[in-house]
Amino acid sequence: MVKEQLRARGIHDPGVLDAFNKVERHKFVLPEVRDSAYGDFPLSIGEGQTISQPYIVALMTECLEVSSSHTVLEIGTGSGYQASILAEQALHVYSIERYEVLASRAESLLKELGYNNITITVGDGTLGWQAYSPFDRIIVTAAVPRVPLPLLEQLRNGGKLIIPLGGSFGQVLTLIEKEQDKINYRNICDCVFVPLVGKYGAKTNN
Repeated sequence: MVKEQLRARGIHDPGVLDAFNKVERHKFVLPEVRDSAYGDFPLSIGEGQTISQPYIVALMTECLEVSSSHTVLEIGTGSGYQASILAEQALHVYSIERYEVLASRAESLLKELGYNNITITVGDGTLGWQAYSPFDRIIVTAAVPRVPLPLLEQLRNGGKLIIPLGGSFGQVLTLIEKEQDKINYRNICDCVFVPLVGKYGAKTNN
């Protein structure tokens, strides 16, 4: 996976590649799809959510340029795979998941794997996590039409945020950098993510 899907497609950050070599992806997927855990495509993890393809996880991580002094906010815990990749590089990862069953499953697995620098909560990810802000890096693993204002407010000056922006059928992965309260946007690539539901995200009747 690392050689054929990441290095071959331009992922070169040593820290990112090292994290992917350490984290065993098959532990984060459902038993019935474990044989496909290292394929270059997303997989269902239940609750209508997915674990992103390895390349997209790596690309988003590399764009953030995470270091050991950084606190990271992740919106959309899902299986916990992205959080574990980030935790291999960051000081601490704070992760918000809308679905309690996914949050509970991820929290149990991450504790079992020995990650003591990941904190998970259940809630509306579009509101961020004010108690631990500001964050050096923010990663959003579900799609929204526009960047939720609380996330911009909770991003530290000099910080980076990566997010899929767009509608239900396709988005643009976008890197945002905050410099002295000025927000700079850079398009990375086209992508497809499930929608991020919440006050500042996609609407739902649930």
